Amino acid sequence: MTEIGAGEIIYDLRKKIQEAQSELSQLGEQTSDIPELVSSTNLLRSNEYLIKANKTKTNLISAYSQYTTALEELLSSIFEIQHELKEILKEQSKLLSTKKKPVKKPKKVTKSTPKKTKR
Repeated sequence: MTEIGAGEIIYDLRKKIQEAQSELSQLGEQTSDIPELVSSTNLLRSNEYLIKANKTKTNLISAYSQYTTALEELLSSIFEIQHELKEILKEQSKLLSTKKKPVKKPKKVTKSTPKKTKR
């Protein structure tokens, strides 16, 4: 079975994903070139944007990967619990079915004395 804190891990990872998505949306679109600036300056600005966007997307992909792994572990635990519950149910059903069957008591054997006949 996995840790009890699996819910916390999933919550934390979901928070990381939301933060990365928010950071990515704050970056906005790549800025267009400003004609007054030298082309090398425009390239530097573009490069800075691409570096930030790439780093954020990498973090987002990593968080999604960890999130998926945590969910798979949680799902595996759920299936394991489901299997165990089915086995318990089968055992209880067997116990109930054996209890419901009436137990036949053996007939009491009484010693009878032979009847005296008249002669």
